[in-house]
Amino acid sequence: MAKLWQKGFSINALLESFTVGLDYQLDGQLVKADCMGSIAHSRGLSKAGLLTRDEQASLEALLREIAGMADTSQGFPIRREDEDCHTAIEAYLTEKLGQTGKKIHLGRSRNDQVLTMLRLFGKERLIDLRSALLSAASAILHIAQEHEFTPMPGRTHMQVAMPSTIGLWAGAFVQQLLDDYSLLQTAWHLNDQSPLGAAASYGVPLPLDREFTAKAMGFSRVQRNVLAANNGRGKVESIILDALDQVCISLSKIAQDLILFSLPEFGYFSLPDELTSGSSIMPQKKNPDGLELLRARAGSVSGWATQVKNVIRSLPSGYNRDFQDTKEPFLRGTSTALECLQITRLTMEKLTVHPEALKLGFSPDIYATDDAISLVEQGLSFRDAYRQVGMNIEQVQNRNPDDLLHRRQSTGYAGNLGLSSYRETIQGYSDELRAHETVHRGAVRDCLGVEMKLA
Repeated sequence: MAKLWQKGFSINALLESFTVGLDYQLDGQLVKADCMGSIAHSRGLSKAGLLTRDEQASLEALLREIAGMADTSQGFPIRREDEDCHTAIEAYLTEKLGQTGKKIHLGRSRNDQVLTMLRLFGKERLIDLRSALLSAASAILHIAQEHEFTPMPGRTHMQVAMPSTIGLWAGAFVQQLLDDYSLLQTAWHLNDQSPLGAAASYGVPLPLDREFTAKAMGFSRVQRNVLAANNGRGKVESIILDALDQVCISLSKIAQDLILFSLPEFGYFSLPDELTSGSSIMPQKKNPDGLELLRARAGSVSGWATQVKNVIRSLPSGYNRDFQDTKEPFLRGTSTALECLQITRLTMEKLTVHPEALKLGFSPDIYATDDAISLVEQGLSFRDAYRQVGMNIEQVQNRNPDDLLHRRQSTGYAGNLGLSSYRETIQGYSDELRAHETVHRGAVRDCLGVEMKLA
């Protein structure tokens, strides 16, 4: 089939290769989402009297067939000369249905077609990402609850600072991830609006019911302004990636702590052999490669978020071909972040905590601040107490950290972490996620005829 924009001339071969890029390869991941959007569009055309019921039924049946092909290991074939999945799908429809196949593109542009496909794919990814984040947070919370009062040296500047606990350390990451989750909620809300019907930014002179097609795809609403819909390409993707950047920043800090504190010199934690790898020359090595790559790939997700924003920055209104280069970093960023969350959950589920090694980390000077506070309680000003202890640091005595940690009772302190509130928050988020997933899965099943994941 000729390119969708073909008008009687051939493009230079070098320019064609340059402009097509990797789209024909990347789009294999998006075929099912495109078929779902096309089915909704065909239903909208039928509702508007622009397709007969028989035409719509034959298109829908064949689009379901294509989605089924895409859901296999062989996939749906997309050639470089097709440019993308849209041309390949339309060519298949035309080959099988003749003139009826050529009617599928009435009332839409590749612009809103791509947007719709990416929004549907984004919904699927965000469901998986939110679920993976809550699973990772739950795994960390389990450690926090199991070792709520297990003493752990608190550090600043990597130096021994004040008494702390595993509960405080692990609970901090639960809190961070739940804060990050709220960013994914915002990303979901912005992604959950249908751009279909926006066409090339200015709509079409046809009686298309955009609310009808939005509902068919499981979107909560239509993205009302059609120019804003097209201007939003890349922007919504970058918002999702920005949220994932924050998630991965939290994960990279977890990874760094685990790498450091599982060193023999610390021995606070240990990883099972199955989560380490060896050296090609040193027989004794058990390397935390998963954590190291998690740390590295957090930076990659940040880079892809920046890449998308750099592409769309200062573009004029309406479609520009620059948008094409936002697809790859979006796909790579979302899949990488999902893997990072899964690796974090797996690691925390397999992690072993060593309380005795943690206690050995309590050198006497870790109690210096507590000694200063004791002097304040005896009537000395804090500044004088600070100076007195600091000038006589060798006189600070070692003691049982449990005695001091239970005295820390202000909200969020080691003696009053309120970990049950995190469990309640996770449960609330899980309930909301299930509601979103139910609507999405129902729409996918209704359009594609079977249970099928779009991503």
